[in-house]
Amino acid sequence: MKYLYLTVALLVTSTTLRAQQGSPAYDKHLADSLGADPYGMKMYVLVILKTGPRPSDNKDTVSALFRGHMENMGRLAKAGKLTVAGPLGKNDRNWRGIFILNVKEIDEAQQLLKTDPAIAGGLLEAECYRWYGSAALPMYLPFPDKVQEKKH
Repeated sequence: MKYLYLTVALLVTSTTLRAQQGSPAYDKHLADSLGADPYGMKMYVLVILKTGPRPSDNKDTVSALFRGHMENMGRLAKAGKLTVAGPLGKNDRNWRGIFILNVKEIDEAQQLLKTDPAIAGGLLEAECYRWYGSAALPMYLPFPDKVQEKKH
């Protein structure tokens, strides 16, 4: 019985030590360059885009504001500030889309959002929330051009 307890204790200890060693694929340089914490995560700002306070019936105005919206998203993505963006399907909350901004604080996100013509023009309204997600999220940014056949 004494040997059974000793064997179980050794197994638990070795399993615990292995779990504390971390991932064998861990790349400290990459983790540091992405701002990852020990769990491979970091803080972002999640933006919910909603129908704004000044919707327009003028198709030319709407078209110009959305063209500026798309150009601004491209600029923010190239600057490494916009990590994810996309429209939402129809819903009863008037939510239009999302952004995940590669910034830690809502104040910084709001400054970036002021550069969006559709938000500045009142066509869209933004709600911001701090969001904790994988620090590797921005790593997908080089790939959209490789899978996008048509431009908007």
